[in-house]
Amino acid sequence: MGRRLLVGSLVGCLVLGGGALLLMPGGESGPRRAPAPAPAPGAQAGSAVRAGVPAALPDLAVLIGERESRVRAHPRDARSWAVLGTAYVEQGRRTADAAALYPKAERALRTSLKVRPRANAEALDGLAALANARRDFRAARSWGEAARSQAPARWTTYAQLVDAYTGLGEYKNARKALDRLTALHSGPAVRARAAGVYWDRGLREDAQAALADAAAAAPSPAERAAWLERAGQLAWERGEREDALRHFQEAVRTDPDQRAAHAGRGRALTALGRTSEALNAYQVALAGQPLPQYALELGELYESLGLGQAARVQYDLLRERVRQESAGGVDGELLLGRFEADHGDPASAVRRLRAEWQRQPGTAVADALGWALHRSGDDREALRFAMIATDRVHGGAVYSAPYMYHLGMIERDLDREGPARRHLAEALRINPWFSPLAVPVARAALARLGGEPAPAELPE
Repeated sequence: MGRRLLVGSLVGCLVLGGGALLLMPGGESGPRRAPAPAPAPGAQAGSAVRAGVPAALPDLAVLIGERESRVRAHPRDARSWAVLGTAYVEQGRRTADAAALYPKAERALRTSLKVRPRANAEALDGLAALANARRDFRAARSWGEAARSQAPARWTTYAQLVDAYTGLGEYKNARKALDRLTALHSGPAVRARAAGVYWDRGLREDAQAALADAAAAAPSPAERAAWLERAGQLAWERGEREDALRHFQEAVRTDPDQRAAHAGRGRALTALGRTSEALNAYQVALAGQPLPQYALELGELYESLGLGQAARVQYDLLRERVRQESAGGVDGELLLGRFEADHGDPASAVRRLRAEWQRQPGTAVADALGWALHRSGDDREALRFAMIATDRVHGGAVYSAPYMYHLGMIERDLDREGPARRHLAEALRINPWFSPLAVPVARAALARLGGEPAPAELPE
């Protein structure tokens, strides 16, 4: 009898407890489950690296340490070698330490292929990513197409092919690769990649919407910050300086290691007349990611302020950084050509950019070569390349203030006053603050040309 009473009491307690659980607020029908534990930093970075999306720098360091230990213990683990190599690519891109990290990435990825020569699309994808980071778009195309042959349904391969085809000026192939990518996969990374293609096609609103969606759906702070920074770039290129600054600031708040957003803040703050803050933003960007492009922008800002010595320091830094990056296999000829055309030896710029055009004839190279030819005094040939850069038939649909400025200045010197007036005015309409050095030149040239539209009608 005592045993029966005890069992009945226990059953009653369980029934009452169950009733209490059923009556919990929110209508829950059972005990609350503990939230799933967050993935370990190395696992988070590994997922990002395999998907070809940005990863947080501290998480990347953890992943690299884990994979280095793994391949030391298991040197025939092809997948770990591939992940390690791709992680080195991402770390090199985020820190601008190409000289140290890109050769290590190549060794790791080639070791993966040596261990597993067949059915190793992951290593081929990594080599395509490395080649894109080095601006070697022909190699990126070769590796990407090899990966596609091995695994046609692997969506990450098409993301690398989009970048490679764009760099080579193969815009139809880039669109086809994007179509295949979107058919295979959806998500923030795909939307962000689509935004780049939309922008190159002149579809600015579509590009902005795709990046907004990508940032909203990004699963990690590092990825969200990267898409916010891209959105800031697009806003900047449209001349929306306040909106650009808002995106860049949000990116920095989300991931303080997002150095591209610091450089973006420098551009937007310069346009807003907040020069001291702009100088500081560029210095922060260069401290964490000393890209030669940031040194060029900072040098031109100093030059626009009449600080010639400070500008020369940055230009020397640019040359040194390009030299260091070349040791890691990075092709810096496009940037050097742009720099030499405006601040050094235009004839040298023409030689560099002609060779670059033969290797990878993309829109950016066409624009830079046209401008270098103009600066060296050959305006007739310059016009041909400037028109390629801005002609929709050749892929030049991107709505770029610098490209229009270059075209207008070339036309002015060829006494094509009507087109020159139209294109210079268009450059200032697209982005009235596109360059602290070039904008005053564009305004003065347009004023001398006279006629409609009158300079007073342009944004101040």
